[in-house]
Amino acid sequence: MLDQSQTPILSALQASSRRSHAPFYAPGHKRGQGASPRLRELLGESALAADLPELPELDNLFAPEGVILEAQELAAEAFGADRTYFLTNGSTCGIEAAILATVGPGEKIIVPRNAHRSVIAGLVLAGAMPVFVSPEYRADLGLVLGVKAGTVATALAHHPDTRAVLLVSPTYHGVCSEVGAIAALAHHHGIPLLIDEAHGPHFAFHPDLPTPALALRADLVVQSTHKVLGALSQAAMLHIQGDSIDRSRLQASLQLTQSTSPNSLLLASLDAARHQMATEGKALLSDTLDLAQQMRKELAAIPGLLVIDKSAVTGFSSVSDLDLTRLTVDVSGLGITGLEADDILHTELGVTAELPELRHLTFIVSLGNTLEDVRHGVAGFQVLAEQSAGQLMTIAPVNTGAQKLLIEQDASFTLPVVSPREAFFAAIETVDAGAALGRISADTISAYPPGIPTIVAGEVIGEGAIAHLTTIKQQGGYVTGGDAPARFRVVAQDGR
Repeated sequence: MLDQSQTPILSALQASSRRSHAPFYAPGHKRGQGASPRLRELLGESALAADLPELPELDNLFAPEGVILEAQELAAEAFGADRTYFLTNGSTCGIEAAILATVGPGEKIIVPRNAHRSVIAGLVLAGAMPVFVSPEYRADLGLVLGVKAGTVATALAHHPDTRAVLLVSPTYHGVCSEVGAIAALAHHHGIPLLIDEAHGPHFAFHPDLPTPALALRADLVVQSTHKVLGALSQAAMLHIQGDSIDRSRLQASLQLTQSTSPNSLLLASLDAARHQMATEGKALLSDTLDLAQQMRKELAAIPGLLVIDKSAVTGFSSVSDLDLTRLTVDVSGLGITGLEADDILHTELGVTAELPELRHLTFIVSLGNTLEDVRHGVAGFQVLAEQSAGQLMTIAPVNTGAQKLLIEQDASFTLPVVSPREAFFAAIETVDAGAALGRISADTISAYPPGIPTIVAGEVIGEGAIAHLTTIKQQGGYVTGGDAPARFRVVAQDGR
């Protein structure tokens, strides 16, 4: 057992920031001495003094031998990994490195349709071919759930040359897939399971939270430590266990995707977040769960609101658990969209959600929240409900061909016509929607809701997809990826 009360990076950075010396090294503000007065006023002298490069006493992130190595070993023990790597480019660089470390040009990897855009970026970098599997989508809830183990089994049976499986668990809404069953399937085929657990770094520290992916035998897990725990924005971790991941290739991949000038404040915040969880995580998360439960109970009592609870999702075979620190509130019963509710809550009532969608608002309740936050949030919804009383329901259910496909496709798999890398590097044309039919998309285009990419770069643009994007836009949702649905970037006819 290691001494989890230690903070190697944090302590070394604190000492180094206070050391009297002449600084002839980057960054140019020289420990805050040359920083803009406005920046000093915002950040304070202590933060600027600790904005230091990889000085000898602060170790080297790409070849750690000192305090970074010690801190990563402490994190590995705390989170249940064999080895942990600190990330200063967010979970994005970890996901990209995971893909680069496990698949190469033309090789197949199973990927869920609700994967983060960093997965598509990783596919572009690696040149790999995705085998897309669809998560279960419930139109009645308006939510994407998990990926069924049977869906992955079917994809593996049809593509036995697949080199890895990637899964998103939990989702943004806290929904966890059947990670254990899918891990067993992947290992039966002799391939690793990679988990985007960006929203689940807290799972290892309280028994009432979902089981962490590492405990369910995932081989590689990427977590956004800043999203839920106490690290600074952009600070994340990558954990591995077992011997299915080539560690030298992973290390080389991280050097491709990480900055060569990692921010010491981000590294120190990872060290501090681990220390906090390892020494008092259970107590802090007990308080957090209590706050979330109180807020859930009080919101559920407000007429017109539906708060998604475990009973609403865990009955589906694609779902193993729900993170109760995520509050997803369906506001459609108030006769307004989630986007409208978010605007009122944020600009007029001082309550800000993490994720506004057409029907829902999702809130992250974490160790930084207080009872006053909960009271303020509930009071905001009470005002919103009073303002909306008597309004007619304005949100019609979406039932385009693309959504129907999403619902029916939960036991199938698809491959793009060309890989995302080929689509990225091809000659591109921008055309109107009518001319885009039957063409290969150069962009990954997602409609919110449900947040699943309607079209992935390398796929053919169909009539149902355009109709789905158009309907979502008309109903007040939003579309990411180019100027869709009015115009699309497509691969040129000759592909050059």
